Amino acid sequence: MSSTAKDHTLPEVVAAAVMAGTNIVRAIRESVGYSVEELALTCGLANAEILAMEAGTDADPGKLRRIAHALGLPEQALLDS
Repeated sequence: MSSTAKDHTLPEVVAAAVMAGTNIVRAIRESVGYSVEELALTCGLANAEILAMEAGTDADPGKLRRIAHALGLPEQALLDS
């Protein structure tokens, strides 16, 4: 993680989940109480796109930016993870 992403302090529960191997998108989504469907609606992506991001099979920067905005994060928090 770069210094930019580190500058945005993750909640302890998210940091612990990421350290345990959970994808950062999923960890943050779950910490704010969004379902996959709610996040998809909020950022304008399909459920399958969110799931692909969480599975690590898609790391499209444009999609990550949309997710970051929907979760109220700076773009770099997900782009540098």
